[in-house]
Amino acid sequence: MPTVEELYRNYGILADAKDDVSQHKDAYQVILDGVKGGAKEKRLAAQFIPKFFKHFPELSDAALNAQLDLCEDEDVSIRRQAIKELSQFAAGENLPRVADILTQLLQSDDSAEFNLVNNALLSIFKMDAKGTLGGLFSQILQGEDIVRERAIKFLSAKLKTLPEDVMTKEVEDLIFSESKKVLYDVTGEEFVLFMKILSSLKTLQTVSGRQQLVDLVSEQAGLHQTLNPADPDSVDRLLQCMRQAVPLFSKNVHSTKFVTYFCEHVLPILSSLTSPGEGIDVQLEVLKLLAEMSSFCGDMDKLESNLNKLFDKLLEYMPLPPEEVENGENTVSEEPKLQFSYVECLLFSFHQLGRKLPDFLIGKVNAEKLKDFKIRLQYFARGLQGYIRQLRLALQGKSGDSLKTEENKIKVVALKITNNINVLIKDLFHNPPSYKSTVTLSWKPVQKTDVGQKRPSEDTSSSSPPKKPIGGPKRDSRQIYNPPSGKYSGGLGPFSYGEQRGGFRGGRGRGWGGRGNRSRGRVY
Repeated sequence: MPTVEELYRNYGILADAKDDVSQHKDAYQVILDGVKGGAKEKRLAAQFIPKFFKHFPELSDAALNAQLDLCEDEDVSIRRQAIKELSQFAAGENLPRVADILTQLLQSDDSAEFNLVNNALLSIFKMDAKGTLGGLFSQILQGEDIVRERAIKFLSAKLKTLPEDVMTKEVEDLIFSESKKVLYDVTGEEFVLFMKILSSLKTLQTVSGRQQLVDLVSEQAGLHQTLNPADPDSVDRLLQCMRQAVPLFSKNVHSTKFVTYFCEHVLPILSSLTSPGEGIDVQLEVLKLLAEMSSFCGDMDKLESNLNKLFDKLLEYMPLPPEEVENGENTVSEEPKLQFSYVECLLFSFHQLGRKLPDFLIGKVNAEKLKDFKIRLQYFARGLQGYIRQLRLALQGKSGDSLKTEENKIKVVALKITNNINVLIKDLFHNPPSYKSTVTLSWKPVQKTDVGQKRPSEDTSSSSPPKKPIGGPKRDSRQIYNPPSGKYSGGLGPFSYGEQRGGFRGGRGRGWGGRGNRSRGRVY
């Protein structure tokens, strides 16, 4: 094996040869043999091999394999040097292979090494985006779990940082077509990441592009099949797909297919749905999603039938008043519980769909059911007024920091909920019922623009390998207002605050696609 002196001497031969460098194959072979030496020889070989690589096409495989040996060396400084130079091999037919290799190297747990791999991938992406994508998606589809995970996260974090001259329409079309292949077999977390990737593509910002994404979500959600309420993974899959779909809906991209599915297949089994995670009120999650989607529902087949299903579910959450005996006292010791959070969602959804069939409560509901509804609505409205007064009194005179306490934040949300219900009920009290009022759902942010304030985004500049997520619920907290029983309770009662929406159950091999773990050695 060559010494340091021999490596320098042969490097000099190649460097001085200039245009005739390809005639000195023996000198380049000596440099390739440097990978068999000690630490100093290996470090020199890691620098010299890529420098003259292009002049010896007949030795290209041997050169690339020698560099790969150095990328796997036990000495971290040698590995870093070899990885740093690896992008110099990315030319012509070699580029997809180099991209594949670099993608596999994303599994490194050394932060400096991981950063070098990211930079090298970005570097060759700018040389040939389509070739680099070939290597990345090859590993996403066939690589080890850790490589697949980090390759997806690389795309999610880095694609949006690339300039338009790199992210051409052809490149974005390739990303979309390759992503669809991956989506045949994904976990929930992977699905969310791919939706972020696809939603950021310029070619999918159009109405037709958004519709393509909605169709993609529809396929993932399994709207063509019946939901199994006893399977928490199926329930979670549906919820997560709906959460990805909601931001895509607009006046031009309709939610009709999704709202129809919820009305026909989910509402009838709402009470039997299995929660996909601890601390998740799955019924409320479903109703919130339905409410958000209902605003963008287009023309619906079986509208009257679906309105009936919504109407029946609304009746379930609006109790009848307790019966009174002759002396005017209640026959029960405890009055019904008024579930305002659920009623807000159902009333809002009913209000949105009711606009499409405004005579539903006039001629489409039988007289007995309509009478029952009016009794429930009046009882609920009376109790509602009492809670609104209590909440306003509790918040009177409070501002600034005093409104930021947990207790007062809950009360502010509760006041939004009850005010929304109050507005919607007033519409239904009109004769004939009106559907003209507009409310903002209590959990939706107030629409305002603050100059200079940016939305939080993923950190795309970290030089450290991604850390494994901590187990347990991850999603945003949701406030639920559950007032105490009784018409005019003396207190504001218990609030269930910070209900967490849990994550997907398990990793690949469970849930969405059943991808089994793979154990693979070096496949460069």
